[in-house]
Amino acid sequence: MKKIISLVLAFAMAISLSACSNNDGGDTQTEKLTLATSADFPPYEYVADDGSYAGIDVEIAGKIAEKIGMELEVVNMDFNSIVASVSTGKYDMGMAGLTVTEDRLESVDFSNSYANGVQAIIVKEGSEIESVDDLYAEGASYTVGAQISTTGAIYFATDIEDGLTTCTLQEFNTGADAVNALSSGKIDCVIIDNEPAKSFVAANEGLKILETEYTNEDYAICVAKGNTELLDKINAALQELIDDGTVQSIIDKYISADAQ
Repeated sequence: MKKIISLVLAFAMAISLSACSNNDGGDTQTEKLTLATSADFPPYEYVADDGSYAGIDVEIAGKIAEKIGMELEVVNMDFNSIVASVSTGKYDMGMAGLTVTEDRLESVDFSNSYANGVQAIIVKEGSEIESVDDLYAEGASYTVGAQISTTGAIYFATDIEDGLTTCTLQEFNTGADAVNALSSGKIDCVIIDNEPAKSFVAANEGLKILETEYTNEDYAICVAKGNTELLDKINAALQELIDDGTVQSIIDKYISADAQ
């Protein structure tokens, strides 16, 4: 009887240890680092020909995940949903050419900056709009397009509210939708990040980018407000990647290819 009891206990312990080994993820599983992004913003994030997610933000996020011993999982969504999804803790971090604004800081915290972005203006060839100043001229009545919740849309809407321009703003779900509206003559120009602007102009005949910048800004990674443990890990990993040249090499890889 004692032998039988000993065998039963040994078997139960083996099952228990096996279950722990499979569930705690110690040796067989790697904890996921979920990235909320909007894969319609090349070259920062986009869907590659093979269906995978690619771009500057995706690669940098992957390197950060490696540094902190986690496995990156990319979740694609509307740009307008990123900050809200991260703020509630549904996803760990957000990257999509995000800049730090007062409104966003009410919901999320941001990492140190990892890249610089220029907001440009796309117009049709032969447009009356020749510089940013034309949008702020007395009596200007142009319709300006921008992707919803982007800094271009936020800044221009603020300028309208402050009475700095008499133009109107029309927001779109994606940058591509805004550019299509411009091509079809429904709006007069589009405010968008300079690098995606290059891609859109290359793909749509009859469009050009104005020489004058709309604004210049820095991109950062957002995490849920108060999640200092994760933010500290991201900042430490990010700084290492900046110091060893990895971040710049990723940026050069995509922007150089885009400009050719």
